[in-house]
Amino acid sequence: MEKKFINPAELPKWEQSFSQVVTVESGGVRTIYMSGQVSVDRDNRIIGEGDLKTQAEQAFQNLERALAAAGATTADVVKIHIYVKHYRPEDASVIREAFRGVFPQQPLPASTWVGVETLALEALLIEVDAVAVVAV
Repeated sequence: MEKKFINPAELPKWEQSFSQVVTVESGGVRTIYMSGQVSVDRDNRIIGEGDLKTQAEQAFQNLERALAAAGATTADVVKIHIYVKHYRPEDASVIREAFRGVFPQQPLPASTWVGVETLALEALLIEVDAVAVVAV
């Protein structure tokens, strides 16, 4: 079994706290674990403060960047978690639109959406993480 810890240049630099992506290869399969992606740019600046739509789009784009760094795409995702600060049912359509912008394929991965009180930074409204699997 081989583990790789990846911190892509296109994503924020948080190596002091966690790795952005961890891959585990064994038996001809690479399992890819993505840390929670939020609405920040590579310089850790928040994108879309106060705007769930913009933050959701940025978080899902960051998830795509994390996948690409591990040689995968959203079609390889088998499980996704979506955490939304102070989630309300009317938020679903905004999140779904951003989600489908990067997950246009069928079938879709297994998914869990959770409303949370807060995220790592006060201004963040959404965080997404995922697990993907690819043959090697």
